[in-house]
Amino acid sequence: MKITALTTYIVPPRWLFLKIETDEGICGWGEPVVEGRALTVEAAVKELADYLVGKDPRLIEDHWSVMHRGGFYRGGPILMSAIAGIDQALWDIKGKALGVPVHELLGGRCRDRIKVYSWIGGDRPSEVAEGARQVVARGFTALKMNGTEELQIVDSHDRIDAAVERVATVREAVGPHIGIAVDFHGRVHRPMAKALVKELEPYRLMFIEEPVLSENREALKEIAAMSSAPIALGERLYSRWDFKHVFEEGAVDIIQPDLSHAGGITECRKIAAMAEAYDIAVAPHCPLGPIALAACLQLDAVSYNCFIQEQSLGIHYNTGNDLLDYAKNKDVFRYEDGFVAIPDGPGLGVEIDEDYVKEQARKGHRWRNPIWRHADGSFAEW
Repeated sequence: MKITALTTYIVPPRWLFLKIETDEGICGWGEPVVEGRALTVEAAVKELADYLVGKDPRLIEDHWSVMHRGGFYRGGPILMSAIAGIDQALWDIKGKALGVPVHELLGGRCRDRIKVYSWIGGDRPSEVAEGARQVVARGFTALKMNGTEELQIVDSHDRIDAAVERVATVREAVGPHIGIAVDFHGRVHRPMAKALVKELEPYRLMFIEEPVLSENREALKEIAAMSSAPIALGERLYSRWDFKHVFEEGAVDIIQPDLSHAGGITECRKIAAMAEAYDIAVAPHCPLGPIALAACLQLDAVSYNCFIQEQSLGIHYNTGNDLLDYAKNKDVFRYEDGFVAIPDGPGLGVEIDEDYVKEQARKGHRWRNPIWRHADGSFAEW
């Protein structure tokens, strides 16, 4: 079997899909994207295609090593996201060629389903209590919300009070036993993160995400000591070499590798295994499309320390198109009682509606994250 073509499709709301074709008529799909940098990742995929066309798609480990190491410069969000989507598509091909789901090729699943959470509140969280009640009414037992709007490096305590009030309102709305994750989204700097984490302690959070940016992780031990809530991060780390220092430092309880950013199934499988050796949980990051989610569920199936899965159905970014729009088998993600079933179909298990992909690719997108500014005119982290 030989790879004959790699074709990319920029599709709304903010995704990039990849189709890899072979001379045996078997094709695989992947989702290589950095949100807001789809065109840049697309260019990286096309550069890697020069190496891949004519190769046997089943030699996934070797292709991964060449794509990562063979260009001399390595790592970072663009290259690793391009590799990630290619890797997903290669696993999809291999599973389809053998007639088995990818998780069967990774040792077989250790679970039939995994808990999922739903987003509420948007970028600038408001009306969160009603949103939380609706999520719970749909059967979810866990939710995530942005904790705060933009905060300056040192800000006033009325901003802290407003953030705490929102979380308190959600806790009151859903009761004591629904999981609530609060995402600081890298918007909070060390001085205010300490204050905010301490004030959130009474609300028994499922986890606090990115209390500071990953590049400022030296602050995490001090911040973690102020809260009993597990500390989570990892969506902006891209390889096992990025994660190894997080494991060694011992301040993080949950890692969140993104299978469309951190090298795909091949790399994230290794990252999850490393985390297990440090007794660290895994909650894959996935505010993306159906191919990315299908890839995540293959990892969830075989990784003992995966405990919950992010998914984008109804997320505030999905304007115009949503998670299931591009899937032919719309029942592939079967949500029930706050869980989603592990797909059993060959490859990644999701059947992509190629005609609809091509139709939407004619529209494309130029999605960009917003640029925020503080009251003094200086840039604010989104």
